[in-house]
Amino acid sequence: PTFTGLILLSGVDAPGVTQSLFETLSPFSITILDMEQVVIRGRLILTALISLDPAHSDGIEDDLVQLGSRLGLDVAIDFSDVKNFSSPTAHEQALQLVVLSKALKPKAIAQVAAVINQHHGNVDRFRRTAAYPVTAIEFDLSIPAASSVESLKQDLAHLALAEGIDLAIEAGGLTRRSKRIVLLDMDSTFIQQEVIDLLAENYGVGDKVKEITESAMRGELDFQESLNARTALLAGLSETAISEIRSRITLTPGARTLVRTLHRLGHKVGIVSGGFTNVIQPLIEEMELDFFRANTLEVVSGQLTGKIIGPIVDRAAKARYLKEFAESEGVPLSQTIAVGDGANDLDMLKAAGLGIAFNAKPAVKAQADSSLNIPYLDAILYLMGIPREEIEAADRA
Repeated sequence: PTFTGLILLSGVDAPGVTQSLFETLSPFSITILDMEQVVIRGRLILTALISLDPAHSDGIEDDLVQLGSRLGLDVAIDFSDVKNFSSPTAHEQALQLVVLSKALKPKAIAQVAAVINQHHGNVDRFRRTAAYPVTAIEFDLSIPAASSVESLKQDLAHLALAEGIDLAIEAGGLTRRSKRIVLLDMDSTFIQQEVIDLLAENYGVGDKVKEITESAMRGELDFQESLNARTALLAGLSETAISEIRSRITLTPGARTLVRTLHRLGHKVGIVSGGFTNVIQPLIEEMELDFFRANTLEVVSGQLTGKIIGPIVDRAAKARYLKEFAESEGVPLSQTIAVGDGANDLDMLKAAGLGIAFNAKPAVKAQADSSLNIPYLDAILYLMGIPREEIEAADRA
């Protein structure tokens, strides 16, 4: 047991509070064990945990009361014998949970805490990492080593659907900040359109192709068969239509910020797509992405033949390319993130260390580790524990 003192200062923030507190403590034989400070809307909460000689407790308390009176702050002090404080032990698992919402409600946080309690976990610390365009709160958790992280993930995923929030949970510790790979689907994820639908509209077969596309994305049709059926409808389309289609493609909001920030942090970013290199390769090169795989439409005499050249990038291929990309960069799968919206992304989402269903179909949300239901792709950064303030600071640098 160690005799400790927990000190809490609260009130209107002002310059010099931290200096004044520790100058007050300096004359005493004290060791700092922990400290934390937060300012919310100009209100300060500063805590310090110290170890001390019990004989000095009265003197320290008197000086702290005088400090609070001088600074106009409330002071709370608790001296007692307690066990040594430490980080999660070998009998515990350290996890980090991020909750996002455009309008975060008290009930949602209460329900998140209830699920954690059901798994015998504890919230050790939480902090806000973003306030706009969404509120993002990051929780440090510890749960018993014997508890199932997968079971906790499933319960939190069900809660997210019920409460209309987005969340992701990962292992805590150094690995969360180490080198990572982020691999994204293209259509309706990295860009806002479905390229094959744009080509079909240009050729006057949009309704027929869109019907097949929607069935495939819901998992009702085999992707390879559905892709062959859709591309067959494009036979005879002029190659010149591809340039026109490129001009209609728009990035998902936040895509540039996501790529730029990840590259600045030393991470790798790639695209694996069931779409077509003929259309999207110039965009991939412009964004300076590190990895790219997609299908290629066959063109003969300036017209599409309705066929695809080479192996089709389907559901299984996406997962395989994720593994190949990770191996080529020397990154374990546990340090990969996959992002997609359709059933053909599920194998990739399951293979990654963190699979994110981005504005996905219900069947995909139900099977992914986490989901984002907001139209901002850079919100992935919050799930990775990167605060908005750091993102904006990097953009200004």
